[in-house]
Amino acid sequence: MEGIKAVITDIDGVWTDSRIYLDKDGKNIKAFNTSDSVGVALLRLMEIPVIIVTGEDFDVIQLRARQLKIDHIFTGVRNKLFVAERALKEMGFNLKQAAFIGDDLNDLPLLKAVGLSAVPANAPELIKSQVNHVLNRSGGDGAFREFCELVLKNQGLLNESIDRYLKKILAATY
Repeated sequence: MEGIKAVITDIDGVWTDSRIYLDKDGKNIKAFNTSDSVGVALLRLMEIPVIIVTGEDFDVIQLRARQLKIDHIFTGVRNKLFVAERALKEMGFNLKQAAFIGDDLNDLPLLKAVGLSAVPANAPELIKSQVNHVLNRSGGDGAFREFCELVLKNQGLLNESIDRYLKKILAATY
């Protein structure tokens, strides 16, 4: 396995529990687990970009990405493999240098193409059988954070990322 240079993630079923909540005006509401944001921070501290590639196209996904300062976000995507490969190429990486976490059939081509693939614990059995790792956590319950730690640990970077994270916190004056 080549070193992982970028992490690609789906949103629904990974960062969320796959449920869609609609308010009375038809606006989409999603619940995100805050521990996943620490995973983004740990990757950023090691200069590993996060790329969101999701089939859904809701404003709340764009909002969450902006809150976490994720620059590479693709919503409303049908062919995740095509979009991810193009995004990676623009960054100077290839699919084998990427890790991807998805959870369902529309993620399968990309899961099979990357250097490291994983699904949350609650992914369908059909998908679980075709990836490198089945995580302990379910979608919406910190699965993305667990995946980030797995990527960093596999490259011997987890402890350094935690040290950098804690130094950043201790340097704050508020």
